[in-house]
Amino acid sequence: QVQLVESGGGSAQPGGSLTLSCEASGITLEYYSIGWFRQAPGKEREGISCIAWSEGKVVYGDSVKGRFTISRDISKNTVYLQMNSLEPEDTAVYYCVTLFTPVLRANLVQDWGQGTQVTVSA
Repeated sequence: QVQLVESGGGSAQPGGSLTLSCEASGITLEYYSIGWFRQAPGKEREGISCIAWSEGKVVYGDSVKGRFTISRDISKNTVYLQMNSLEPEDTAVYYCVTLFTPVLRANLVQDWGQGTQVTVSA
C-alpha cells in the first residue's frame, strides 16, 4: 500500500519561506515521478512541481517558477518543496503525489497524500 506522508506545512508571512517534505513508502519510486499539487478554497487543484525520480528531471508550474524548488533524497525516499517569496495566493492545501510521468496534470496522478495546509498572511 502506497503511503505519502507530508510534513512542514504551517503559516508564513508574505515574502517568507517554508519547506514541505513528503516521505513515500510502499512504492518503487524509480518507475515514477513524485511532486506536489495544491488546492485553494473554491479553486481547482493546481500542479506545482514534480521530479522524475530516476533521471531527476524537474517541472514547475508557471505560478511558482523562480520561487519554489523541488528536490529529492533518494536514500530517504523523500521529496522536498522549498517555497520562497511566499505570497498570499500560495495559501492552499498542498498534496504530495506520485505520477506516471513528469507532467503536472491531475488525471496523471496515481497516489495522493493526505495534504498539509500552507497559509500565507500578514
